[in-house]
Amino acid sequence: MAISFVRTLILYVLVVAALRIMGKRQVGELQPGELVVAIMISDLGTIPLADTALPLAGGIIPILTLIGAELLLSILSLKSEKIRRIFSGSPSVIIRNGELCRKEMKKNRYSLEDLAESLRMKDIYNIDDVYTAILETNGSLSVIPKSDKRSLKAEDFNLPYEQETLPFVIIADGKVYKKHLKEAGVDENWLKKTLKSHKISSPEEVFLLTADSDKNTVIQLKNNK
Repeated sequence: MAISFVRTLILYVLVVAALRIMGKRQVGELQPGELVVAIMISDLGTIPLADTALPLAGGIIPILTLIGAELLLSILSLKSEKIRRIFSGSPSVIIRNGELCRKEMKKNRYSLEDLAESLRMKDIYNIDDVYTAILETNGSLSVIPKSDKRSLKAEDFNLPYEQETLPFVIIADGKVYKKHLKEAGVDENWLKKTLKSHKISSPEEVFLLTADSDKNTVIQLKNNK
């Protein structure tokens, strides 16, 4: 039992590390080569677990080999467009200038139902509203709507606008993140004044405090339910 427990922990850490090396992507965003490697690593990890009579190295060595091959291929793909096209493919234009490219759809075995479903996921319900649609190498669809069908923006009305920024977590569960203070353009004195203005005596009372570049804050206390 102890041996099985240790072997499981070792393989678990190794498989997780391997997937982390491949980058922060969802399964649907993996390139074909990355998906193959992920599947093979998962399968190789289960072999030594299913049969404890097999040496642990029989699972570790193939996994490390796949990791090395994936890293090497990633480096080569960055340096060579030809290699990148061979292993990852290239985007295909499904709709060009408002016209369906039937040849590309047939080449990618991409049906009208597939196209309609992908467009609906982008809140587009009429193919005629699309000027350009590109099928990316990971299977997602990038869409450029026709000019008269796109959403209106502030610049269309010559309205003044400011660039929105992500809020920074200043306090999380009572802990102050000094690095985020600097990124938000504030300091500890600002934090003390902010807490005092909300009648908060200590950061430990705060469950969450965020601030954006304009110093707009959101505060959630621990005692709030």
